[in-house]
Amino acid sequence: MSVTARLHGGAAIEIEIAGSGPTVLLPVNPVPAEGERADELRRWGMDPALGRTLLTGLADLATVVAFDYEGHVLANPKPDTLTPDNIVADIEAIADAAGATKFTYYGYSWLGLVGIQVAIRSPRLSAVCVAGFAPLDGPYREMLAVTEATHRLALEAAFSPPPEPWKAAIADDGEIDWSTVPVTLTPDQTAQFVTLYRALEGFDDRAAQSQIACPRLCLVGGADRIDYDERWGGVRVDMAGLVERNRTELERLGWDVRVLDGLDHTGAMQPPAVLPVLRPWLARVLAAEPEQAPAR
Repeated sequence: MSVTARLHGGAAIEIEIAGSGPTVLLPVNPVPAEGERADELRRWGMDPALGRTLLTGLADLATVVAFDYEGHVLANPKPDTLTPDNIVADIEAIADAAGATKFTYYGYSWLGLVGIQVAIRSPRLSAVCVAGFAPLDGPYREMLAVTEATHRLALEAAFSPPPEPWKAAIADDGEIDWSTVPVTLTPDQTAQFVTLYRALEGFDDRAAQSQIACPRLCLVGGADRIDYDERWGGVRVDMAGLVERNRTELERLGWDVRVLDGLDHTGAMQPPAVLPVLRPWLARVLAAEPEQAPAR
């Protein structure tokens, strides 16, 4: 079934709900991409039906609530208001629309970062999976540099857009040269992520660990590290290295840690990689969750 929720800024978001039992929130697009958009996702190594596959792959375990939050903020940019407080309020508004008083949350990459913020801000959270982001010593400074560089490039592109953006980035052998990929996002779209990382510039994720009491899973690809050239901020974002170096401490703090050997940031978010880890973990933690989602 589908319902809608009204998020901060006033725009509505479509939510798809499947299954029964405790509620799991998935910020993924439940509608498979088609046509040119599907082709673009495949260029990035992405499954065009990623969100749908995760939704159906978990619906026998829980009430799964899927919503395209990233698509929502790109369609309704929030250049000044995409802050942790407002994002957590949006997540709770989605839970309200789904009729859930408590919920488990799974998020990947920057939406994995959101899971940490939900964990320390919302008493309604039952369990959290932070995937594709390091929950301890997270690369907040590096991601601020990347998003600021992306915003600068978006401003430049707004004045002189490339006529064939993908063609310029594809080498003779068919491989994509990511250092030359042009920014096709608007300045408002990129500014909102600068706002998010500036709000987290002083965030102490070590101090925050004592505020996370629910079951928690960290999932990351073993080859998840990206070296951005100067055009993109000139920093290394090494999610795998951060998780591996802190693995013992994370486990002592109560995290279940899974490192997927050989997978990069894109590979580790694909359903064949995620579901074999997420399904058994959810089955275990949800079995201890007494509250059921109300009848719809």
